[in-house]
Amino acid sequence: MQTLAHQPRPALNAPVLVLNRLWQAIHICSVARALGLVYRGRARVVREARGEYEVFSFEEWCADTAEGGDGEPRLHSVSLCVRRPQVILLGSYDRLPRPEIRFSRHQVFVRDRFTCQYCRQRLDHALLNLDHVVPRHRGGETSWTNVVTSCHPCNRRKANRTPEEAGMPLLRAPRKPRWHPFPELRHQASVEPSWRHFLESTGWTPDAAAACG
Repeated sequence: MQTLAHQPRPALNAPVLVLNRLWQAIHICSVARALGLVYRGRARVVREARGEYEVFSFEEWCADTAEGGDGEPRLHSVSLCVRRPQVILLGSYDRLPRPEIRFSRHQVFVRDRFTCQYCRQRLDHALLNLDHVVPRHRGGETSWTNVVTSCHPCNRRKANRTPEEAGMPLLRAPRKPRWHPFPELRHQASVEPSWRHFLESTGWTPDAAAACG
């Protein structure tokens, strides 16, 4: 595939909805990743037209781009012009995401929106740490309900005390987050119109997205 590397990064990183071969929404990837899958024949582009869905191979998508004067965003290389895909359909994968969230450092940061639960600052992940609400040496577990996101200064200040003992009230009580099939959309109340039909079949709605916050 002709390289699109000179494209602006936002264009290549724009989100694309991924469907399994049963037309179920399972993932979100970048435009660059989506076009790579389509080029290698592992996926096809999906486009809605007058209430019906069409699928395109890479060659068909390029040809359709050349014919269409619809004003949709396009990506360009030296000898290639291709419309930006919004939805792709995998050729063989038929699994669904596992309905659970594995406890991890990153997932705690995501749950807490990369915000220190003591000083309320939203920071880069490199400036954040995990804090045990009830210290481990006092029987505190490493679990969703006892671990929160903390910046380094607040972590040092709290030390081996509870929030009450340190006079550092929590922004919110820690809890296990509800599973969401698309973590990237957990706090979004709107998405690409072309995605809505597929997302709503997973239970996603603007109200459900807001409730996951």
